[in-house]
Amino acid sequence: MGFLRLSIFLTVLSVGPVFSHEFWIEPQQYQVESGAAVHADLKNGENFKGITLAWFENRFTRFETVSGDVVRPVTGRMGDTPALQMSDHPDGLLIVLHETSAATLTYRDWDRFLKFAAHKDFSAAARMHDDRGWPRAGFRESYTRHVKSLIAVGHGRGADRPFGLATEFTALTNPYDADFDGQMRVRLTYDGAPRPDAQVEVFERDAAGNVAVSLLRTDAQGLATVPVKPGHDYLFDAVVLRPSPLAGSTEQAPVWETLWAALTFSVPSR
Repeated sequence: MGFLRLSIFLTVLSVGPVFSHEFWIEPQQYQVESGAAVHADLKNGENFKGITLAWFENRFTRFETVSGDVVRPVTGRMGDTPALQMSDHPDGLLIVLHETSAATLTYRDWDRFLKFAAHKDFSAAARMHDDRGWPRAGFRESYTRHVKSLIAVGHGRGADRPFGLATEFTALTNPYDADFDGQMRVRLTYDGAPRPDAQVEVFERDAAGNVAVSLLRTDAQGLATVPVKPGHDYLFDAVVLRPSPLAGSTEQAPVWETLWAALTFSVPSR
């Protein structure tokens, strides 16, 4: 396997899918020249800063790039970093899709769950938990990630569209278009339907690596408009929290399930 690849493999195993922070696709370059290779990392962390995760086939259910009507699976070898290493994409908007396999975590502290529920705007979660008679410690949550990234190849022109992710951001504007007006418009969906009045967390990172975080809500049609700045990278994040369909099936079954939608892109300096 080689020392470097073995080191990466052991690092990922030691971390494991035991945390539930933001997860996103981070291209090493959001704009690449015509014919250039595209490299992108899978990231897990907080405040748009985190660890890099390697390519492991059993960790995802879907990993694709889309250029116009051409859909290509992302292939790799166990332990590859960056997880996405591809070339020969035509000029235009390149969309990267990634959905993870389910992972679980255990809440051993009730306050930790309450803080998470408050942060992600689920005020009824504690009442729902108690009403179902679930324990306040030692209970489990399963979680999946449903993430996209927008990359400009060459001229970068093109449009995003829905791809049937369980929960999904769809960009309604292209930040790489020459006439982009600085207003990023997105639709948030869940099970294919617009998700109204949902909290969206916006992470904005400048060229020096400083990150600002803000919150907004989708409207009745699941739409949100976010003012964005040239020379900044962005991560949009939204979470669905729902009772797990497996709750009560076994003693170790998760009682909660979270589905995390994310979208990354950059706004070119004009």
